[in-house]
Amino acid sequence: MKILILGAGGIGGYFGTQLVRAGADVTFLVRPKRKHLIDRDGLRIETPRGDFTVHPRTVTAAEVAPIYDLVILAPKAYDLEDALASVSRAQGHAVFLPLLNGISHLATLDQRFGRQRVMGGVAHIAAMITASGAIKQLTDLQSLTVGPRDAAHEVLARAFAESCKGAAFDCRYTDDIEQALWDKWVFLATLAGMTTVCQGSVGEIMATPYGEALTRQMFAECCAVARESGHPIGRAAADKSVRMLTQQGSTFTASMLRDLQAGQQTEHEHILGAMAQRGMERGLPMDLIRLAHTHMAVRAGQLSRQSHSV
Repeated sequence: MKILILGAGGIGGYFGTQLVRAGADVTFLVRPKRKHLIDRDGLRIETPRGDFTVHPRTVTAAEVAPIYDLVILAPKAYDLEDALASVSRAQGHAVFLPLLNGISHLATLDQRFGRQRVMGGVAHIAAMITASGAIKQLTDLQSLTVGPRDAAHEVLARAFAESCKGAAFDCRYTDDIEQALWDKWVFLATLAGMTTVCQGSVGEIMATPYGEALTRQMFAECCAVARESGHPIGRAAADKSVRMLTQQGSTFTASMLRDLQAGQQTEHEHILGAMAQRGMERGLPMDLIRLAHTHMAVRAGQLSRQSHSV
């Protein structure tokens, strides 16, 4: 199986390099500057268990050819359109595996390529690119969940999940990948909403008088949206999410908070805004999620004005 991974960031870069180490046929599609650095120095991964460097194959959008079986898309949601333009020459017979947050990207990809060429995937990892260009894994969490959304690519989905077994991360195949996407979205919207509004970690929020109750209320809002959308969150998934969201002393934060604090663009529209909109369309109040989205929209406007005034 020939795999093309768009980008070498926290998600694509981390899982891609682990696949390379496991012997998979992986090529990274990157911008010319990033290609030069990776070709010269390799792609360095820093993890809680130790660091390593991989020297993978790389191509640019101008060089890529339609020779791949699977194209993994792992950009930020706001970069999806640019990402699709860069992989246009790689389409061929490839099936696409998006590892984006939320679910709105599925409709975009289905319209562009057809549902029969769009798998589903969920990545769980906290990682970032450092100033030196390395990928830093922040916690031990590292898992992929993949599955077919159409019978046309079921065999490929199973084959990819099987190929991941030799890699140093957890990988699970599921026949209901869209439920897995909802499970993550509900968890992530709550984590992002609470940590950005409170500007602190889960543990810091739990140390306040009302933090746990508000977290549970926000999680319930998101669960109601999933239920009304035909994807109710199961007991096991809900219990696991609540444990992570209410763990005393936890340093866990959403990447949205880290991006906000770094003055970078965030996915608030795709994670919080889309959740609020879906809920209101179904007659749900969405009070806390709307508050979290409003806070992020205000901050985005402030950052935009600051950047234009420089």
